[in-house]
Formats: sequence, structure tokens, C-alpha cells
Amino acid sequence: MKTKAHMVQYTIRSVPVEVDTVLRRKAAQRKQSLNQVILDELTASTVGAKRKADFSDLVGQWMPDPGFDEVVAAQRRIDPRKWK
Repeated sequence: MKTKAHMVQYTIRSVPVEVDTVLRRKAAQRKQSLNQVILDELTASTVGAKRKADFSDLVGQWMPDPGFDEVVAAQRRIDPRKWK
């Protein structure tokens, strides 16, 4: 039987002012809570950043292809005899 992982809480003292400033700025920029930004930063620096799907390099790259259009059009045709 699999046990559920539980969350752990930390209390961190003596945070340098510079670190606090940067974390609060990131929280404001991302419109996230300070807690969420700190969790994201801890996660990224220990187990690696979460990878997000990024397809921005594909935006605007579509090129018309008549052969592709023909294949898609054929798939979209409905045979009325099969739908009676």
C-alpha cells in the first residue's frame, strides 16, 4: 500500500534583506504569494525546475501544404450511408 507524502513546514530566520527584496519582487511580478515563490525557488534549486510546455518556437511557423489539406478534407467527408 502506498502512503501519501506529507507536507513539511519550515521556519526560516535571519533572511538577508537582499534575499527578501528579490523574493518579494518576484512574487509581485508573478502575481503569486511569497510562500509560493519561495517554494518554487527551493524546488528549482534542489530537484530542478518544473518544465513547462513551451511551443513558442512553433508560433507562426505553419506553412500551407495542399497535400495535407487534401488528406484532412478526405477525413472530414461523411458518408451518409454509414450514418443511417
